[in-house]
Amino acid sequence: MAEGSDSSAMGFLGRHYEEVKEHWKNNFAFLDYYKKTFGRREPLPKWTDADVEEFIASDPVYGPQLKDIRESRKYALFGALLGAAHLGGVSLRYSKSPHGFVLATGFGALCGGVLGLEVAEHWKQLYKIDKQAANLRFLYWWEDKTLGNQRN
Repeated sequence: MAEGSDSSAMGFLGRHYEEVKEHWKNNFAFLDYYKKTFGRREPLPKWTDADVEEFIASDPVYGPQLKDIRESRKYALFGALLGAAHLGGVSLRYSKSPHGFVLATGFGALCGGVLGLEVAEHWKQLYKIDKQAANLRFLYWWEDKTLGNQRN
């Protein structure tokens, strides 16, 4: 009976709220890894492509992985352009509606971009690597490099 009195004190909605809060806390637990770099008072300086290339050359494990991840954007961009051109062209030919053309072009770009990312995922075998770890390793490397330069 003591168990029932504890649960009635909190109420059904209170217990439900706590369960939902715990559920979403577990779902977004991966964001804790990024708190070191994104939860800063002063943000890290911007990096350039040369900085990324320096990391790729310096890290034998995560460098090639980051290079493949960055190259997968080309597949997504090509897919987005192809999807937008195709669906936008079909819409323009058969619909002749300006707002329909814009919506069809946007939807074609979205679908083509997702398809391009899937092609890159399989072509470059990105499913075998931990993409989050490669990006996070680069962020840690960049933080160490920029803070090291500021201390000297």
